[in-house]
Amino acid sequence: MPPCAEAPSAAGASLWRHRDFRRYLTGQAASVAGSSITQMALPVLAVLHLDATTAQVAWLAVLGQLPPALLALHAGALADRHSKRGQMITGDLVSAAALATVPVAAALGTLTLTQLMIVAVVQGAAGVLHDAAAISLLPSLVERSLIQRGNSRVGALFAISATAGSHLGAALTALLGPARALLGDVASYLISAVCTARIQTAEPARARPESRRLRAEIGEGLRYVRADDRLWTLTLVNAAISFALGLLNTLWALYLLRSLAMSATAFGVVLGVGALGAAAGALTAPALGRRYGPGPMMLTALAITPLTQLPLLLASPGLAWQITIGAALFLQLACAGAAGTTQRSIRQIITTAGMQARMQAVSTWLTSGARPVAALLAGCLGTWIGVRPTLTAGTLLLFVPLVLLGRSPLRALRQMPDPPTAAQPPALRASPPAVPAPAFPDDGVRHDRSLGGDAL
Repeated sequence: MPPCAEAPSAAGASLWRHRDFRRYLTGQAASVAGSSITQMALPVLAVLHLDATTAQVAWLAVLGQLPPALLALHAGALADRHSKRGQMITGDLVSAAALATVPVAAALGTLTLTQLMIVAVVQGAAGVLHDAAAISLLPSLVERSLIQRGNSRVGALFAISATAGSHLGAALTALLGPARALLGDVASYLISAVCTARIQTAEPARARPESRRLRAEIGEGLRYVRADDRLWTLTLVNAAISFALGLLNTLWALYLLRSLAMSATAFGVVLGVGALGAAAGALTAPALGRRYGPGPMMLTALAITPLTQLPLLLASPGLAWQITIGAALFLQLACAGAAGTTQRSIRQIITTAGMQARMQAVSTWLTSGARPVAALLAGCLGTWIGVRPTLTAGTLLLFVPLVLLGRSPLRALRQMPDPPTAAQPPALRASPPAVPAPAFPDDGVRHDRSLGGDAL
């Protein structure tokens, strides 16, 4: 084992002593911080500087979300077949190159919405390659008994990074303008690539020959998830909440910036406050799961989420409503942080090593496939019936994942499940194990760079 893999094998030891885990965490946290800069600056650039209409904002969101829907299954199969670290680095470098063209074009006075849409497609495709490998790499770095703790720390640090990125994005936007502010995200991709390249822990050996058809491996991943009721239920819950949030998030920035006359600085502060909630939720997820059970905790989080949309629907311009919206977003993302890290941990624990990327890819495919449809619907409804009624419809859709989980036996899950008996301990042990052949259990879930993990 490489000397950097100085990680504890006991559940009580600190993950922070594991050098490769720290490198993984640093790179991904930098990437999340950079994404928050873009999340802050891009709507300002499109809405306030390029005068984008409601329909154009929706199309920008749709095009950015199409690559995950179209490529997630292929990216997952490639990540299970080839080096996950190599795939992550490739995605980072392509994203950095594509995003760097925006400030260059702005400086030359040639930036258009068409270019923003092209960049969104390229960046989305590169992000799919990166995220499919990044999420599935974690179980090879830590033992399965440490996966929930690892995801908790990942979620918390990602949320803190998102907070810092939102504030940095607001500052850069005010000082440099939204186009040049995007250079912060370009730098974050380069940092992520360097940190990933320094990870030395060996990845599990691959049991399948690379000559095997990629389509067969994709089908194997689909059947694997569908055959396990737990994986399938959590995947459907993720897809349902992703559709609802896709409808809401498409018009959320437009509604705050235009209808509620929120300044770019206030917008960044609200995003930062919400990210602190995600950190709190992720850090408390293991303790909440032990006390109340993972199932009841996730069910409660899904029940609270629709209620956090009420301040947005009732708001009018003014500081008091801005504070209220920020507090509601804090609670919403706290629920997302707690439930998201828990459901991701459950899926990673019960999935065999050779199926990790494809299992995640199935969830990404369905959740990502829901988002462009939701974005298109948001654009149509926002144009026909108005932005606020469309946000109301999205809020009502947030009850669907609550019903799906409530009808599943997972609602009563009182402790984290046991790993599959065929699974071998991952790379933190003294020698890298062979990957077992994929199993299809009879019993019955990314990084898309989101705070909670998948849609939850």
